[in-house]
Amino acid sequence: MKLFIDECLSPQLAARLNATGRYDAVHPLYVGRRGEPDHRVLAWCIAEDRVIVTENARDFRRLVGNTELHPGLIILPAIDREGTWSLLQAALAFIEDCGRPMDVMVNQVLEVEESGTMTLIPLPPS
Repeated sequence: MKLFIDECLSPQLAARLNATGRYDAVHPLYVGRRGEPDHRVLAWCIAEDRVIVTENARDFRRLVGNTELHPGLIILPAIDREGTWSLLQAALAFIEDCGRPMDVMVNQVLEVEESGTMTLIPLPPS
């Protein structure tokens, strides 16, 4: 699964995901995309077929809601780094339990609550 870890999150998340050998994760810091507006981030992720991982729910939910086809969005709560890592691991396990991850996430938003509750929402609505 290819992931884009938004710059509001630690670049260490991408490094830790890549270290598992199961994910291809990038952070703007490592791919020359720091400071890009969200609409450009989304366009790049669509072109690269990368699921966006962010805490920026409002902006990215609006952007993907106005996009005909996108590779997916994972919204994490704003908590400490280790808590974020744990919730991201749980979110990825949840997605894998639902089926082939890149198929599961097309036009879907996975909202992750601090409690660990996962809600998969089609966006844009079909």
